[in-house]
Amino acid sequence: KYYKSQFKNKVVYCNADDPFESNFFKYFASNFNTLGLKKLIVTSYAGSPIVGGQLSLFNVEGLKNIKKKEPFKIEINEVKDLNKDGAVNMADVEWLLKHDKNVATPLKGDGDFRSEECIELLKKADIVVTNPPFSLFRDYVEQLIKYKKKFLIIGNINAISYRDIFTLLKEDKLWLGASIHSGDREFRVPDHYPLNAVGCRVDSDGNKYIRVKGVRWFTNLDYKERHEDLILYKTYKGNEEEYPKYDNYDAINVDVTKDIPMDYKKLIGVPITFVDKYNPDQFEIIDGIGRYSMLTGPTEETRGTYLTKIDGKPKYARVIIKNKKL
Repeated sequence: KYYKSQFKNKVVYCNADDPFESNFFKYFASNFNTLGLKKLIVTSYAGSPIVGGQLSLFNVEGLKNIKKKEPFKIEINEVKDLNKDGAVNMADVEWLLKHDKNVATPLKGDGDFRSEECIELLKKADIVVTNPPFSLFRDYVEQLIKYKKKFLIIGNINAISYRDIFTLLKEDKLWLGASIHSGDREFRVPDHYPLNAVGCRVDSDGNKYIRVKGVRWFTNLDYKERHEDLILYKTYKGNEEEYPKYDNYDAINVDVTKDIPMDYKKLIGVPITFVDKYNPDQFEIIDGIGRYSMLTGPTEETRGTYLTKIDGKPKYARVIIKNKKL
């Protein structure tokens, strides 16, 4: 709902999904007409443990001759009320897949988002929406920026500390999306997946889930809530003892975003969760610090030390900001 108008007449590409397991595919396919999409493209990856897991459910016309685990793509240009029930939903998408051999077709390669085949599909897309592999997040975002794509993807908030990601954040080329600020989210995993995590469960149907902390949307699609000012109520003057400076970085420390002083004109170090509430019209991001600067990476001067020490004790990583309205 935050980005709906930006999807009209756009080609959406989900390039890290198994179409029959992915809620991304189900959402865009069933809301194809509601969003006014021009085209939906989804590709599966040969290395995925769930790819093809539900092929028999749909008995897809264009994939009858491929082996169960082979990667494939789906390209939908329109979704009609084919079963004449008065609504357009997944039942119509299933009918389309079962009867149109041109909708689902095998891929020549392995379906990796970095493959030439998938890059050619990426070039045709306007917006990429998916849950990319967290371990390849830097590479994934780098590719999106290289091909100048709009995107709405899931990642971990710790990715903010990566130099390339932080630079994009500072330059206002990437920001956190709306709706996920509480931190952790459940992900359904394959049946064979070991449930070793602290947060995990099995539902009444035997489906396995794990909870992952620090989950966020990363995007370059704008939305109005991003430009709402953070309401500040505390002052630096008269409360200086609450805002100590770092031992070797000229900025005051703030442990909780809501405690940012409204009257401090110089540099302020805030938790990385500040970016959940970051309004680029209100604040400027100057740097990010922890063991070293998130902009420059480790240098001979900073290697092996913490820039966020206070009285010799290291603090967690901080984003260095400045109030633009003072």
